[in-house]
Amino acid sequence: QVQLIESGGGLVQPGGSLRLSCTISGRPVSRYVMAWFRQAPGKEREFVAATSRNGINTGYADSVKGRFTIDIDNAEKMAHLQMNSLKPEDTAVYYCAADDAPSYSNNYYSTVSSTYHIWGQGTQVTVAS
Repeated sequence: QVQLIESGGGLVQPGGSLRLSCTISGRPVSRYVMAWFRQAPGKEREFVAATSRNGINTGYADSVKGRFTIDIDNAEKMAHLQMNSLKPEDTAVYYCAADDAPSYSNNYYSTVSSTYHIWGQGTQVTVAS
């Protein structure tokens, strides 16, 4: 059974950076459309970033565009989310998500959470001074 394990969360001051990692057990990351979502206290889970299985096409929520970058590392079977210029409103639990439906083209990615059928447990990111 495929598992996703997130790491890299923590406490950071406003303006700082964090790099989240998502490790995929047992399968090449190139099989999967990958995404990051987040959920702040009292709010619904929201899309953050996604990448196609070939890593070429990426998409971002407007709130993080220009600050966050998603990428995949096929050799390490990992996906990353580089987060720069962090703001207090970025505080949330961040979830890695994946899906490997064979019908997807190599350039496809989705911003919709229901697309993804494999989820990690989440990692807390807190931005505070």
